Amino acid sequence: MNRVITALFALSFIWLNSCADSKSRLLFGGVDNKSWQTSGNVSIKDSLLILSGQDSYAILKDGNYKDFDLELVMRSTQNGKGYINFHTDDSGKGYRIAINNDVADPVWWRMTGSLLSVRNLTKSRIKDDQWFTMNIRVEGQSITVKIDGEPVVEYLEPKNPIRISPNDKSVLSNGTILLASRGDGSIEFKNISIETLDRKDINIPAQLAIAKDEQNDDILRLHQDDFPVLDYHVHLKGGFSKEAAAKQSRKLGINYAIAPNCGIGFPITNDDEVFNFLDTMRNQPFILAMQGEGREWVTTFSEKARNEFDFVFTDALTFNDMKGRRVRLWINEEVMIDDEQKYMDMIVDRTCDMLEEPADVFVNPFFLPEQLNDRYDEFWTEDRMNKVIDALAKSNMALEINELYKIPNKAIIIKAKNAGIKFTFGSNNISPEVGRLEYSIYMKNECGLTQQNMYKPKIKL
Repeated sequence: MNRVITALFALSFIWLNSCADSKSRLLFGGVDNKSWQTSGNVSIKDSLLILSGQDSYAILKDGNYKDFDLELVMRSTQNGKGYINFHTDDSGKGYRIAINNDVADPVWWRMTGSLLSVRNLTKSRIKDDQWFTMNIRVEGQSITVKIDGEPVVEYLEPKNPIRISPNDKSVLSNGTILLASRGDGSIEFKNISIETLDRKDINIPAQLAIAKDEQNDDILRLHQDDFPVLDYHVHLKGGFSKEAAAKQSRKLGINYAIAPNCGIGFPITNDDEVFNFLDTMRNQPFILAMQGEGREWVTTFSEKARNEFDFVFTDALTFNDMKGRRVRLWINEEVMIDDEQKYMDMIVDRTCDMLEEPADVFVNPFFLPEQLNDRYDEFWTEDRMNKVIDALAKSNMALEINELYKIPNKAIIIKAKNAGIKFTFGSNNISPEVGRLEYSIYMKNECGLTQQNMYKPKIKL
Protein backbone atom coordinates (compact mmCIF):
# COMPACT_ATOMS: atom_id res chain seq x y z
CA MET A 1 0.00 0.00 0.00
CA ASN A 2 2.69 2.53 0.96
CA ARG A 3 4.41 2.29 -2.45
CA VAL A 4 1.10 2.86 -4.22
CA ILE A 5 0.22 5.82 -2.05
CA THR A 6 3.72 7.30 -2.43
CA ALA A 7 3.46 7.12 -6.20
CA LEU A 8 0.05 8.71 -6.21
CA PHE A 9 1.20 11.51 -3.97
CA ALA A 10 4.18 12.12 -6.20
CA LEU A 11 1.72 12.72 -9.05
CA SER A 12 -0.42 15.07 -7.00
CA PHE A 13 2.24 16.83 -4.90
CA ILE A 14 1.56 20.24 -6.43
CA TRP A 15 -1.88 20.27 -4.79
CA LEU A 16 -0.97 19.18 -1.29
CA ASN A 17 -0.17 22.60 0.17
CA SER A 18 -3.29 24.31 -1.12
CA CYS A 19 -6.61 24.59 0.69
CA ALA A 20 -10.14 24.97 -0.58
CA ASP A 21 -10.89 28.52 -1.68
CA SER A 22 -14.09 28.64 0.34
CA LYS A 23 -15.14 27.30 3.70
CA SER A 24 -17.48 24.74 2.12
CA ARG A 25 -16.44 22.52 -0.73
CA LEU A 26 -18.13 19.71 -2.63
CA LEU A 27 -15.63 16.88 -3.02
CA PHE A 28 -17.96 14.55 -4.91
CA GLY A 29 -21.48 15.19 -6.12
CA GLY A 30 -22.19 12.34 -8.50
CA VAL A 31 -20.67 13.77 -11.68
CA ASP A 32 -16.94 13.05 -11.76
CA ASN A 33 -13.97 12.23 -9.57
CA LYS A 34 -11.62 14.92 -10.83
CA SER A 35 -10.88 16.00 -7.24
CA TRP A 36 -9.49 12.54 -6.49
CA GLN A 37 -6.39 10.61 -7.53
CA THR A 38 -7.39 6.94 -7.64
CA SER A 39 -5.79 3.51 -7.61
CA GLY A 40 -7.27 0.05 -7.96
CA ASN A 41 -10.91 -0.60 -8.81
CA VAL A 42 -12.45 2.88 -8.50
CA SER A 43 -15.30 3.95 -10.78
CA ILE A 44 -18.31 6.21 -11.18
CA LYS A 45 -21.58 4.43 -11.91
CA ASP A 46 -25.15 5.65 -11.47
CA SER A 47 -23.78 8.91 -10.01
CA LEU A 48 -21.91 6.97 -7.30
CA LEU A 49 -18.21 6.97 -6.50
CA ILE A 50 -17.48 3.26 -6.02
CA LEU A 51 -14.39 1.66 -4.47
CA SER A 52 -14.41 -2.11 -4.94
CA GLY A 53 -12.29 -4.95 -3.66
CA GLN A 54 -9.10 -4.83 -1.68
CA ASP A 55 -6.43 -2.16 -2.12
CA SER A 56 -8.59 0.43 -3.91
CA TYR A 57 -8.00 4.05 -2.94
CA ALA A 58 -9.12 7.58 -3.71
CA ILE A 59 -6.94 10.42 -2.47
CA LEU A 60 -8.15 14.01 -2.35
CA LYS A 61 -5.68 15.93 -4.52
CA ASP A 62 -6.40 19.52 -3.56
CA GLY A 63 -6.61 19.35 0.21
CA ASN A 64 -4.49 20.26 3.19
CA TYR A 65 -7.01 20.38 6.00
CA LYS A 66 -6.54 20.89 9.72
CA ASP A 67 -9.91 21.77 11.28
CA PHE A 68 -12.96 20.67 9.32
CA ASP A 69 -16.32 18.94 9.18
CA LEU A 70 -16.28 16.17 6.58
CA GLU A 71 -19.66 14.74 5.53
CA LEU A 72 -20.01 11.52 3.53
CA VAL A 73 -23.29 10.02 2.31
CA MET A 74 -22.35 6.41 1.79
CA ARG A 75 -23.04 2.72 2.12
CA SER A 76 -21.17 -0.58 2.03
CA THR A 77 -22.25 -3.66 0.12
CA GLN A 78 -21.86 -7.18 1.50
CA ASN A 79 -18.21 -7.70 2.56
CA GLY A 80 -17.47 -4.07 1.80
CA LYS A 81 -14.92 -2.79 4.31
CA GLY A 82 -12.39 -0.02 4.52
CA TYR A 83 -11.70 3.31 6.18
CA ILE A 84 -11.58 7.08 5.87
CA ASN A 85 -8.10 8.48 6.56
CA PHE A 86 -7.66 12.17 7.44
CA HIS A 87 -4.65 14.37 8.22
CA THR A 88 -2.75 12.01 5.95
CA ASP A 89 -0.01 12.19 3.32
CA ASP A 90 2.31 9.81 1.51
CA SER A 91 3.69 8.50 4.81
CA GLY A 92 0.32 7.09 5.89
CA LYS A 93 0.01 9.36 8.93
CA GLY A 94 -3.24 10.53 10.49
CA TYR A 95 -6.37 8.92 11.91
CA ARG A 96 -8.55 6.28 10.29
CA ILE A 97 -12.31 5.88 10.69
CA ALA A 98 -13.51 2.32 10.10
CA ILE A 99 -16.14 1.20 7.62
CA ASN A 100 -17.23 -2.31 8.60
CA ASN A 101 -20.75 -3.63 9.14
CA ASP A 102 -19.88 -7.33 9.03
CA VAL A 103 -21.16 -8.83 12.28
CA ALA A 104 -19.39 -12.09 11.38
CA ASP A 105 -15.99 -10.42 11.15
CA PRO A 106 -13.47 -12.15 13.46
CA VAL A 107 -12.16 -8.67 14.31
CA TRP A 108 -15.59 -7.68 15.61
CA TRP A 109 -14.46 -4.76 17.77
CA ARG A 110 -13.58 -2.37 14.88
CA MET A 111 -16.98 -1.56 13.42
CA THR A 112 -18.21 1.43 11.40
CA GLY A 113 -17.38 4.75 13.03
CA SER A 114 -14.41 3.44 15.04
CA LEU A 115 -11.56 5.89 15.49
CA LEU A 116 -9.15 3.05 14.91
CA SER A 117 -6.68 2.22 17.69
CA VAL A 118 -8.13 4.95 19.91
CA ARG A 119 -11.90 4.40 20.13
CA ASN A 120 -12.75 1.03 18.58
CA LEU A 121 -16.49 0.27 18.47
CA THR A 122 -17.99 -3.17 19.00
CA LYS A 123 -21.31 -2.40 17.30
CA SER A 124 -22.23 -0.72 14.03
CA ARG A 125 -25.45 1.27 14.01
CA ILE A 126 -26.10 0.51 10.35
CA LYS A 127 -26.17 -2.47 7.99
CA ASP A 128 -24.64 -3.28 4.63
CA ASP A 129 -26.64 -1.85 1.69
CA GLN A 130 -28.07 0.86 3.97
CA TRP A 131 -27.38 4.47 3.06
CA PHE A 132 -26.18 6.61 5.94
CA THR A 133 -24.43 9.88 6.62
CA MET A 134 -21.10 9.96 8.41
CA ASN A 135 -19.73 13.21 9.80
CA ILE A 136 -16.11 13.48 10.90
CA ARG A 137 -15.44 16.74 12.71
CA VAL A 138 -11.94 17.79 13.73
CA GLU A 139 -11.86 20.92 15.85
CA GLY A 140 -8.58 21.65 17.59
CA GLN A 141 -7.91 18.64 19.82
CA SER A 142 -11.45 17.29 19.39
CA ILE A 143 -12.48 14.48 17.05
CA THR A 144 -16.19 13.67 16.78
CA VAL A 145 -17.70 10.97 14.59
CA LYS A 146 -21.44 10.90 13.97
CA ILE A 147 -23.60 8.34 12.19
CA ASP A 148 -26.88 9.76 10.91
CA GLY A 149 -26.49 12.65 13.33
CA GLU A 150 -25.81 10.52 16.41
CA PRO A 151 -22.36 10.74 18.01
CA VAL A 152 -20.48 7.44 18.23
CA VAL A 153 -17.01 8.81 19.04
CA GLU A 154 -16.03 11.87 21.08
CA TYR A 155 -12.31 12.08 21.67
CA LEU A 156 -9.96 14.79 22.91
CA GLU A 157 -6.33 14.21 22.01
CA PRO A 158 -4.12 15.28 24.96
CA LYS A 159 -0.80 17.04 24.70
CA ASN A 160 1.13 13.77 25.05
CA PRO A 161 -1.02 10.98 23.58
CA ILE A 162 0.06 7.38 24.05
CA ARG A 163 0.64 5.64 20.74
CA ILE A 164 2.08 2.14 20.35
CA SER A 165 3.48 0.89 17.04
CA PRO A 166 1.98 0.55 14.46
CA ASN A 167 -0.27 3.41 15.63
CA ASP A 168 2.49 5.94 16.31
CA LYS A 169 1.40 8.13 13.35
CA SER A 170 -2.25 8.27 14.49
CA VAL A 171 -2.13 11.82 15.84
CA LEU A 172 -3.57 15.18 14.88
CA SER A 173 -1.64 17.35 12.42
CA ASN A 174 -2.91 18.38 8.98
CA GLY A 175 -3.19 16.77 5.58
CA THR A 176 -5.51 15.41 2.96
CA ILE A 177 -8.34 12.83 2.86
CA LEU A 178 -8.02 9.21 1.74
CA LEU A 179 -10.87 6.77 1.02
CA ALA A 180 -9.85 3.12 1.13
CA SER A 181 -11.55 -0.17 0.30
CA ARG A 182 -10.03 -3.22 2.00
CA GLY A 183 -12.77 -5.86 1.72
CA ASP A 184 -14.18 -8.09 -1.01
CA GLY A 185 -17.28 -5.94 -1.52
CA SER A 186 -17.68 -2.25 -2.32
CA ILE A 187 -17.92 1.10 -0.58
CA GLU A 188 -20.15 3.58 -2.39
CA PHE A 189 -20.46 7.35 -2.00
CA LYS A 190 -23.37 9.55 -3.14
CA ASN A 191 -21.99 12.80 -1.85
CA ILE A 192 -18.84 14.01 -0.11
CA SER A 193 -18.41 17.56 1.16
CA ILE A 194 -16.16 19.36 3.59
CA GLU A 195 -16.40 22.58 5.56
CA THR A 196 -13.24 24.17 6.89
CA LEU A 197 -13.31 25.57 10.42
CA ASP A 198 -11.53 28.69 11.62
CA ARG A 199 -8.91 27.76 14.22
CA LYS A 200 -9.09 31.16 15.88
CA ASP A 201 -12.59 30.24 17.04
CA ILE A 202 -11.31 27.13 18.87
CA ASN A 203 -10.19 27.29 22.51
CA ILE A 204 -7.42 24.69 22.36
CA PRO A 205 -5.98 25.44 25.86
CA ALA A 206 -9.43 24.72 27.32
CA GLN A 207 -9.58 21.43 25.40
CA LEU A 208 -6.14 20.38 26.61
CA ALA A 209 -7.09 21.25 30.19
CA ILE A 210 -9.88 18.63 30.22
CA ALA A 211 -8.26 16.01 27.98
CA LYS A 212 -7.34 12.76 29.71
CA ASP A 213 -3.79 12.07 30.75
CA GLU A 214 -3.17 8.99 28.62
CA GLN A 215 0.11 8.08 30.29
CA ASN A 216 -1.85 6.02 32.82
CA ASP A 217 -4.93 5.27 30.73
CA ASP A 218 -5.33 1.49 30.68
CA ILE A 219 -8.42 1.71 28.46
CA LEU A 220 -6.55 3.62 25.77
CA ARG A 221 -3.76 1.04 25.93
CA LEU A 222 -6.28 -1.75 25.32
CA HIS A 223 -7.41 0.05 22.17
CA GLN A 224 -3.79 0.52 21.12
CA ASP A 225 -3.18 -3.21 21.66
CA ASP A 226 -6.16 -3.98 19.40
CA PHE A 227 -7.97 -5.67 22.28
CA PRO A 228 -11.81 -5.69 22.37
CA VAL A 229 -12.79 -3.00 24.88
CA LEU A 230 -16.22 -4.15 26.00
CA ASP A 231 -17.93 -4.22 29.38
CA TYR A 232 -20.20 -7.23 28.82
CA HIS A 233 -22.32 -6.72 31.98
CA VAL A 234 -23.91 -3.27 32.38
CA HIS A 235 -27.36 -2.57 33.84
CA LEU A 236 -29.60 0.47 33.42
CA LYS A 237 -30.24 0.96 37.13
CA GLY A 238 -30.74 3.82 39.56
CA GLY A 239 -31.87 6.28 36.91
CA PHE A 240 -29.01 5.31 34.59
CA SER A 241 -30.72 5.86 31.22
CA LYS A 242 -29.65 4.57 27.83
CA GLU A 243 -28.75 8.16 26.89
CA ALA A 244 -26.55 8.52 29.98
CA ALA A 245 -24.97 5.13 29.30
CA ALA A 246 -24.13 6.08 25.70
CA LYS A 247 -22.59 9.38 26.83
CA GLN A 248 -20.54 7.70 29.55
CA SER A 249 -19.41 4.98 27.15
CA ARG A 250 -18.09 7.59 24.72
CA LYS A 251 -16.38 9.50 27.54
CA LEU A 252 -14.60 6.46 29.00
CA GLY A 253 -13.89 4.77 25.68
CA ILE A 254 -15.52 1.55 26.91
CA ASN A 255 -18.23 -0.15 24.84
CA TYR A 256 -21.20 -1.46 26.80
CA ALA A 257 -23.35 -4.57 26.61
CA ILE A 258 -26.64 -3.58 28.25
CA ALA A 259 -28.43 -6.38 30.10
CA PRO A 260 -31.90 -6.28 31.65
CA ASN A 261 -32.63 -8.61 34.57
CA CYS A 262 -35.08 -11.19 33.27
CA GLY A 263 -37.01 -13.53 35.53
CA ILE A 264 -39.80 -13.89 38.05
CA GLY A 265 -39.87 -10.81 40.27
CA PHE A 266 -37.48 -8.88 38.00
CA PRO A 267 -38.08 -5.97 35.57
CA ILE A 268 -38.70 -8.29 32.58
CA THR A 269 -40.95 -11.27 33.28
CA ASN A 270 -42.24 -12.56 29.91
CA ASP A 271 -41.61 -12.70 26.17
CA ASP A 272 -43.72 -9.62 25.36
CA GLU A 273 -41.62 -7.52 27.72
CA VAL A 274 -38.45 -8.90 26.10
CA PHE A 275 -39.59 -7.80 22.64
CA ASN A 276 -40.73 -4.40 23.94
CA PHE A 277 -37.31 -3.85 25.49
CA LEU A 278 -35.51 -4.86 22.31
CA ASP A 279 -37.69 -2.57 20.18
CA THR A 280 -36.43 0.41 22.20
CA MET A 281 -32.77 -0.67 22.11
CA ARG A 282 -31.92 -2.07 18.67
CA ASN A 283 -30.97 1.35 17.28
CA GLN A 284 -28.77 2.14 20.28
CA PRO A 285 -24.95 1.81 20.27
CA PHE A 286 -24.99 -1.17 22.64
CA ILE A 287 -24.60 -4.88 22.36
CA LEU A 288 -27.67 -6.38 24.04
CA ALA A 289 -27.51 -9.20 26.58
CA MET A 290 -30.08 -11.06 28.65
CA GLN A 291 -29.46 -11.88 32.30
CA GLY A 292 -31.47 -14.96 33.18
CA GLU A 293 -32.43 -14.79 36.85
CA GLY A 294 -33.10 -17.77 39.10
CA ARG A 295 -33.34 -21.27 37.77
CA GLU A 296 -36.80 -20.56 36.36
CA TRP A 297 -35.57 -18.28 33.56
CA VAL A 298 -35.17 -21.19 31.13
CA THR A 299 -38.90 -21.95 31.18
CA THR A 300 -40.09 -18.37 31.77
CA PHE A 301 -38.79 -17.20 28.38
CA SER A 302 -39.07 -18.93 25.01
CA GLU A 303 -36.02 -19.92 22.99
CA LYS A 304 -37.17 -17.44 20.33
CA ALA A 305 -37.11 -14.56 22.83
CA ARG A 306 -33.75 -15.60 24.27
CA ASN A 307 -32.22 -15.80 20.80
CA GLU A 308 -33.16 -12.20 20.03
CA PHE A 309 -30.36 -11.05 22.34
CA ASP A 310 -26.73 -10.88 21.23
CA PHE A 311 -25.88 -13.23 24.08
CA VAL A 312 -27.36 -14.60 27.30
CA PHE A 313 -25.76 -14.88 30.71
CA THR A 314 -26.72 -16.26 34.08
CA ASP A 315 -25.15 -17.07 37.44
CA ALA A 316 -25.34 -19.72 40.15
CA LEU A 317 -26.30 -17.37 42.97
CA THR A 318 -29.94 -18.45 43.18
CA PHE A 319 -31.04 -22.03 43.87
CA ASN A 320 -32.83 -24.28 46.35
CA ASP A 321 -30.64 -25.60 49.13
CA MET A 322 -30.52 -29.17 50.46
CA LYS A 323 -33.70 -28.53 52.49
CA GLY A 324 -35.58 -27.07 49.54
CA ARG A 325 -35.27 -23.46 50.69
CA ARG A 326 -34.77 -20.77 48.04
CA VAL A 327 -31.33 -19.22 48.47
CA ARG A 328 -29.87 -16.00 47.07
CA LEU A 329 -26.22 -16.28 48.05
CA TRP A 330 -25.66 -12.52 48.29
CA ILE A 331 -28.37 -12.18 50.98
CA ASN A 332 -26.90 -13.29 54.30
CA GLU A 333 -30.27 -14.06 55.87
CA GLU A 334 -30.98 -16.69 53.23
CA VAL A 335 -27.66 -18.50 53.68
CA MET A 336 -28.17 -21.05 56.45
CA ILE A 337 -25.03 -23.13 56.98
CA ASP A 338 -24.92 -26.13 59.30
CA ASP A 339 -21.77 -27.75 57.87
CA GLU A 340 -19.44 -25.47 55.90
CA GLN A 341 -17.79 -28.19 53.83
CA LYS A 342 -21.11 -29.77 52.88
CA TYR A 343 -22.52 -26.34 52.04
CA MET A 344 -19.51 -25.67 49.83
CA ASP A 345 -19.99 -28.99 48.05
CA MET A 346 -23.62 -28.01 47.47
CA ILE A 347 -22.53 -24.71 45.88
CA VAL A 348 -20.27 -26.66 43.53
CA ASP A 349 -23.05 -29.09 42.63
CA ARG A 350 -25.58 -26.30 42.03
CA THR A 351 -23.04 -24.48 39.87
CA CYS A 352 -22.44 -27.56 37.73
CA ASP A 353 -26.21 -28.00 37.34
CA MET A 354 -26.54 -24.38 36.24
CA LEU A 355 -23.83 -24.88 33.61
CA GLU A 356 -26.21 -27.17 31.74
CA GLU A 357 -28.60 -24.27 31.09
CA PRO A 358 -28.76 -22.60 27.62
CA ALA A 359 -26.63 -19.55 28.45
CA ASP A 360 -23.54 -18.19 26.73
CA VAL A 361 -21.68 -16.73 29.72
CA PHE A 362 -21.30 -17.75 33.38
CA VAL A 363 -21.31 -14.51 35.40
CA ASN A 364 -20.59 -13.73 39.05
CA PRO A 365 -18.54 -16.93 38.86
CA PHE A 366 -17.11 -18.82 41.85
CA PHE A 367 -18.98 -16.49 44.20
CA LEU A 368 -19.01 -17.33 47.90
CA PRO A 369 -21.39 -15.96 50.54
CA GLU A 370 -20.03 -13.64 53.19
CA GLN A 371 -19.84 -16.47 55.75
CA LEU A 372 -17.27 -18.30 53.59
CA ASN A 373 -15.68 -15.58 51.50
CA ASP A 374 -12.96 -14.65 54.02
CA ARG A 375 -11.49 -18.12 53.37
CA TYR A 376 -11.99 -18.08 49.60
CA ASP A 377 -8.82 -19.98 48.67
CA GLU A 378 -9.43 -22.52 51.41
CA PHE A 379 -12.91 -23.44 50.18
CA TRP A 380 -12.07 -23.36 46.48
CA THR A 381 -9.86 -26.42 46.63
CA GLU A 382 -8.13 -27.87 43.59
CA ASP A 383 -10.76 -30.60 43.25
CA ARG A 384 -13.65 -28.15 43.48
CA MET A 385 -12.10 -25.76 40.98
CA ASN A 386 -11.43 -28.62 38.57
CA LYS A 387 -14.99 -29.92 38.83
CA VAL A 388 -16.49 -26.56 37.90
CA ILE A 389 -13.91 -25.84 35.19
CA ASP A 390 -14.56 -29.24 33.60
CA ALA A 391 -18.31 -28.58 33.59
CA LEU A 392 -17.74 -25.09 32.22
CA ALA A 393 -15.55 -26.36 29.39
CA LYS A 394 -18.17 -28.98 28.53
CA SER A 395 -20.91 -26.32 28.46
CA ASN A 396 -19.01 -24.04 26.01
CA MET A 397 -19.96 -21.06 28.18
CA ALA A 398 -17.56 -18.17 28.59
CA LEU A 399 -16.34 -17.12 32.04
CA GLU A 400 -16.85 -13.62 33.38
CA ILE A 401 -14.14 -11.72 35.22
CA ASN A 402 -16.35 -9.74 37.57
CA GLU A 403 -15.63 -6.21 38.75
CA LEU A 404 -18.24 -6.00 41.51
CA TYR A 405 -16.99 -8.98 43.51
CA LYS A 406 -13.40 -9.14 42.15
CA ILE A 407 -13.83 -12.77 41.17
CA PRO A 408 -12.66 -15.30 40.18
CA ASN A 409 -9.07 -15.43 41.39
CA LYS A 410 -5.95 -15.88 39.27
CA ALA A 411 -5.70 -19.64 39.85
CA ILE A 412 -9.21 -20.19 38.49
CA ILE A 413 -8.65 -17.89 35.49
CA ILE A 414 -5.44 -19.71 34.57
CA LYS A 415 -7.21 -23.08 34.79
CA ALA A 416 -10.03 -21.78 32.59
CA LYS A 417 -7.59 -20.35 30.07
CA ASN A 418 -5.71 -23.65 29.88
CA ALA A 419 -9.04 -25.41 29.31
CA GLY A 420 -9.73 -23.22 26.27
CA ILE A 421 -12.58 -21.30 27.92
CA LYS A 422 -13.37 -17.81 26.60
CA PHE A 423 -13.70 -14.77 28.87
CA THR A 424 -15.77 -11.64 29.34
CA PHE A 425 -15.22 -8.54 31.48
CA GLY A 426 -18.23 -7.44 33.51
CA SER A 427 -18.93 -4.52 35.84
CA ASN A 428 -22.27 -5.85 37.10
CA ASN A 429 -23.01 -2.31 38.25
CA ILE A 430 -25.64 -1.80 40.95
CA SER A 431 -25.78 1.98 40.35
CA PRO A 432 -25.06 4.45 37.52
CA GLU A 433 -21.39 4.27 38.49
CA VAL A 434 -20.00 1.87 35.89
CA GLY A 435 -16.31 1.28 36.46
CA ARG A 436 -13.21 1.19 34.29
CA LEU A 437 -12.61 -2.58 34.35
CA GLU A 438 -9.63 -2.27 36.69
CA TYR A 439 -9.84 -5.83 38.09
CA SER A 440 -10.45 -7.32 34.65
CA ILE A 441 -7.47 -5.52 33.13
CA TYR A 442 -5.29 -6.52 36.07
CA MET A 443 -6.25 -10.17 35.58
CA LYS A 444 -5.83 -9.87 31.81
CA ASN A 445 -2.24 -8.81 32.36
CA GLU A 446 -1.56 -11.28 35.18
CA CYS A 447 -2.93 -14.23 33.19
CA GLY A 448 -1.71 -13.22 29.74
CA LEU A 449 -5.15 -12.96 28.13
CA THR A 450 -5.24 -11.84 24.49
CA GLN A 451 -7.96 -10.90 22.05
CA GLN A 452 -8.19 -14.58 21.10
CA ASN A 453 -9.27 -15.44 24.65
CA MET A 454 -12.29 -13.13 24.58
CA TYR A 455 -15.86 -14.22 23.88
CA LYS A 456 -17.45 -12.93 20.65
CA PRO A 457 -21.16 -12.10 21.04
CA LYS A 458 -23.58 -13.24 18.35
CA ILE A 459 -24.25 -9.64 17.38
CA LYS A 460 -27.52 -8.83 15.60
CA LEU A 461 -28.60 -5.65 13.86
